[in-house]
Amino acid sequence: MKFISIDVETANADLASICQIGIVTFQDEKIVEIWETYINPEDEFDFMNISIHGIDEHTVMKAPTFPNIFQDVRLRLEGQVVVSHMPFDRIAIGQVIEKYKLSTFTCDWLDSAKVARRTWTEFAYSGYGLKNLSEMLGIEFKHHNAAEDARVAGEILLKATQETSININDWFDRVKRPIFIQPYREKIKREGSPDGHLYGEVVVFTGALTIPRQHAADLAASSGCQVNPSVTEITTILVVGNQDVRRLAGHEKSSKHRKAEMLIEKGNNIRILTESDFMKLAEE
Repeated sequence: MKFISIDVETANADLASICQIGIVTFQDEKIVEIWETYINPEDEFDFMNISIHGIDEHTVMKAPTFPNIFQDVRLRLEGQVVVSHMPFDRIAIGQVIEKYKLSTFTCDWLDSAKVARRTWTEFAYSGYGLKNLSEMLGIEFKHHNAAEDARVAGEILLKATQETSININDWFDRVKRPIFIQPYREKIKREGSPDGHLYGEVVVFTGALTIPRQHAADLAASSGCQVNPSVTEITTILVVGNQDVRRLAGHEKSSKHRKAEMLIEKGNNIRILTESDFMKLAEE
């Protein structure tokens, strides 16, 4: 799957005042091109903007204007899935095209912030900026550099697809729906039966399961397990989907998996089990 990730920096509050643009091309979950350039916005630089990204009139003195690099941008974006973190970059591109009366083109825009808010519940309503997300996901980068911000937005999308097993095409539908879909929340939270042989265990599921997650949660609860949506210090079992285990070769582990390992290193007693092993345990 190919997609393009983009970020821009602006000279002032006018989103058409683009002074730097970064475009990163991802193909089959790998970066195949990083393209970045300063742009002379032919506009004034506001002190506040300079304090954020460090770009000023001297930086762009010999840089091309947007019409000079428009064909480079169009060549990379037209007809592609284009990812930006929040809608500002998308609007900025539209505004600068209108400013210079350039010909428009079409592409499919996907907001990685919307994706992140639906993937990691702790960022559903706050803290879903690039800085917080990158720290949580272990992505290193230099903030407020257009190419770096574009790269991180793309890597966040990749990690979200790995975490949820929702592919990029299906994310276009998912981001249009509520952050929390009530039936889904009900699937992943259960109270354990006191009569169950695993009563007292606190289970969290991660990755793609071979059976519907509500069925897995029901089975766990009937065996006595409390089922929670996220890994915490009270978690005692993390169940990793069999499909997810096979997909881990060459991929990062899910955030739940990594958090469980971190808690284990701190002394918490958490067992990490495959889906099939847990089902055998629960059915006894």
